[in-house]
Amino acid sequence: MLRETLLAMRDLPRLREITAILVHHGLGRFAERLGLSSAMAQVAKLFSHTQVEAAASIPTPVRLRLAFEELGPTFIKLGQILSTRVDVFPPEWIAEFEKLQNRVPPIAASQVKALVSKALGRPLDEVFDDFEVEPIGAASIAQVHKARLKDGTVVAIKLRRPHIVAKVEADLRILDHLAYLIEMEFPETRHYQAREIVAQFARSLKRELDLAAEGRSMDRFARDFREDPYIVVPRVHWDYSNSEINVQDYIAGIAGGRLELLAAAGLDAGLLARRGADAVLKMILINGFFHADPHPGNVFYLADNRIAFIDFGMVGRLSHVRRDEIVDLLSALARRDERAMSDALIEWTGRNPVDEQRFAYDVSELMFQYEHVPLGQLNISQLIIDIMALIRDHHIVLPADLAMLFKALITLEGLGRQLDPDFYLVDQLTPFVHTLIKARYHPKALAQKGRQSLSDGIAMLAGLPHDLIRMARDVRQGKFRINLDLARLDNFGRQIDKSSNRLTMGIVTGCLIIGSSIVMTVNAGPMLFGLPLFGFLGFMVAMLNSLWLIFSIWRAGKEY
Repeated sequence: MLRETLLAMRDLPRLREITAILVHHGLGRFAERLGLSSAMAQVAKLFSHTQVEAAASIPTPVRLRLAFEELGPTFIKLGQILSTRVDVFPPEWIAEFEKLQNRVPPIAASQVKALVSKALGRPLDEVFDDFEVEPIGAASIAQVHKARLKDGTVVAIKLRRPHIVAKVEADLRILDHLAYLIEMEFPETRHYQAREIVAQFARSLKRELDLAAEGRSMDRFARDFREDPYIVVPRVHWDYSNSEINVQDYIAGIAGGRLELLAAAGLDAGLLARRGADAVLKMILINGFFHADPHPGNVFYLADNRIAFIDFGMVGRLSHVRRDEIVDLLSALARRDERAMSDALIEWTGRNPVDEQRFAYDVSELMFQYEHVPLGQLNISQLIIDIMALIRDHHIVLPADLAMLFKALITLEGLGRQLDPDFYLVDQLTPFVHTLIKARYHPKALAQKGRQSLSDGIAMLAGLPHDLIRMARDVRQGKFRINLDLARLDNFGRQIDKSSNRLTMGIVTGCLIIGSSIVMTVNAGPMLFGLPLFGFLGFMVAMLNSLWLIFSIWRAGKEY
C-alpha cells in the first residue's frame, strides 16, 4: 500500500478535495477505511457534526450520486459507466447512476473561436460562412456548436474542452489508487474486480477524449447501415476533424425526448419503435458493433419515420464467439430451456467460483416465474434485471462487453415503450434469433466451420514435432517450467508480503531500541532535556514504529 500511496502523492491536492466531498456527503467512514484519515482530519473541520449527520440520513446511492456530481466530469462519466454494470449494482444504485448529468458551464464565449481555430489549424472564416458562438449543447468532455460550411452544408461542431485531458488523466490515476485501496481494505468486494472496472472505464473515457476515434466509429456505423434508408448516421467532415474537434452533419429533427411532437409531424411512434429496435439489434447480433447508450437524448426522429443516432462516444464490441453465446442464451430463453440457460451463464463466469448445483436450481426457480408468460408478452428488460439479480446473489461478475450489452437492451426496451406502450422487444428479437440459428446450421456455414477445424487440426499436428523438440530441449537445459494458478495464491502472497514488512519493521525497531540504549549511556554530544539527542530521537522513532506495528496488526485482525 505504501508504494501505491507514494504514487498518488503528486495528486495529493485533488485527493484532499475528493476526501472533503466524500465527508460532506456523509461518506467519511468509507474514506476512513480507504486510509484517507490524514486528509479527513484536515477537512473534517470544514463541516459541522449536524451537516454530516444530515447527509448520512440520505440513502447511500443518492449520497454517492451527489458526490460524483460535485467531483466533476471524470466521476460523472464513471457513474455513467457504472450504470451499465447491472451485474454488480442493484436497481436502486443503477437508477441513481442514470440520473448523473453533466451540469457544467460552457466554455467562455471569448475563448470559443480561438479554440476552434487552433483545433482546425486555420482561421475560422476560411472554413465557415457562419458560426454560432452560443453552444447548442455542453457536456463534461466537449460542447457542440452549430455552423455552416463554405459550401452551405449545416454542420455540428463538437469541440473538446481545453485542458480536459490532463485533468482526466490525474483523476484516472487517483481512481486506480482508490480501486486498489478498495480491493485491499474491503476483502468482501474483491470478486467485483474494482481495478478491472476502473481500467475498463479508463479505456472508454480515453476513447471519448479522442474525437477522431468517435468519427471513425461513426464511419463504421454509416457503412453498416448504408443499405438501410431509415437509419441516419451523421457524416463526418474529415477535412476539418481531428482528436480535438469533430465536424459532422447537423441533424434537424425531433429530439428523442419530445414525443408529443411526433403526431403533429405525421410520424408513426409504433413504427419508429420497431425500426429503432431492429437497428440496435442488428448492431448487436449481426455487426457486433453497437451504440452502447441508445437513450432518448442520443436519438432524433426525422421525416418518413427515419431515425438518426448521434453521440457515438460510448460503443460496444462483440466478437463472433460472443455473439454466438448471446444467441444461444436468447434461444434458451425463448425455449424456456433451464439447462441451456444455466450453461450459457456459467460459461461467462470465467474464473469466479460458482456453486453450479445451487446456481442451476436458482435458474430453474427464475424460469418458473415466466413459465406461463406468452412469448409475445415477455418483458425482456425485467427478465434481464431478474437474471442480473441472480448473478449478483452468486457473486458473479460478467465481462464488461456483456454488462454493457444488457444495459443497452434494457435502455432500448425502455425507449421503445416510451414510443409505444404495447412495444415488446421480444417481438423484434425473435426473428433475429431464428435467422441466426438457421444461418449457423446452413450447409455452407457448416462446411466453412469444418474446413476451419480441419485447417486448425492440420496446423496443430504440423507444429507438434517442433513443440516436442522445444520441450525436450528446455528439459535438458533446465528451463522447463510448469505454471500453476492456485486459488487464493495471490491473497496468500499478499499476506506473506505484509508479514515480511512487519517483521522487517520489528527488526528495525529492535535495533533502534538497542542502539539508542547504548547511545544513552554516553554523556557526550548534543543534549535534549538532559538526554543525548540521538538516543532520544532513536527512542521516538522506535515508539512510532511500534505504534504503527500495533495498529497494522489490529486492522488486519478486523479483516478476518
